[in-house]
Amino acid sequence: MLYFEGERSHQYRILRAVKNRFGGTDEIGVFAMGADGLEEVANPSSLFLTDRAASVSGAVVFPAMEGTRPVLCEIQALVVKLPSGATPRRAVVGWDSGRLSMLLAVLEARCGLGFGSHEVYLNVAGGLKVQDPAADLAVAAALISALTDRPVPHDAVAFGEVALSGELRQAGLASLRLKEAAKLGFGSAFAPMGTASSAMRVETLPTLAALVDRLAAAH
Repeated sequence: MLYFEGERSHQYRILRAVKNRFGGTDEIGVFAMGADGLEEVANPSSLFLTDRAASVSGAVVFPAMEGTRPVLCEIQALVVKLPSGATPRRAVVGWDSGRLSMLLAVLEARCGLGFGSHEVYLNVAGGLKVQDPAADLAVAAALISALTDRPVPHDAVAFGEVALSGELRQAGLASLRLKEAAKLGFGSAFAPMGTASSAMRVETLPTLAALVDRLAAAH
C-alpha cells in the first residue's frame, strides 16, 4: 500500500509505503512535478533546505533518516509571549504534538526554561513529516533559540533523542547523518556523547541543559 504525501502548494510529493507483504516500509521516494510529469528528486536534502535565511532564531537543520536514506530538513519554531492569564496555544505541523508537549515539559523541569505563558508553533519546513525520534535535539534547539531570540550557528545540524531525565541518547546511523550534512556544506553538529565523525566537527553534549548553556554562551 502506497501513499503520496505533500502540500498542494508545493511541487514535490513523497511516496511512502505503509504496508508491504514482501519487504520493508521504511524507505521513501521524493518526486517533483515537471513539464513531463513526476520526476525523481535524486537529492531530497537540497530540496528541503532551499532559501534558508542566515541568522534567524528558531531555525535548526535536522538530518533525518527515512529508512536508510538521510534527508536534511529545517525545523522551525516560533515562541510568542502572551498577556497574563491568557491560555497558550501549541500548534505543530510535521511532527508529533505529544512529543512536543513532552519536550516542553523537560525543558521546563530540567532546564529551567519557562514556556507556560508562551504560545509555541513548530513546523517542519517543506511539508515533510518527521517520525525519527532523533529529532528531539533539533526541536529543542529550535525552541531554545526561539525563546531566547538567539540563532543557532548557521552551519550546524542537531540530532539526538531526549530522555525524560534530560539526558541525551545516541541516534542510530549517526555516521550517515553527518556524512550527508557535510556533503551539503555543514561544518558542525550538536549530538549526544559518543558521537564522532571525521567529516565535520561534532560538539557532544551529555544533557539538554548543556545545550541550553552552549547556545546561551554562543552570544
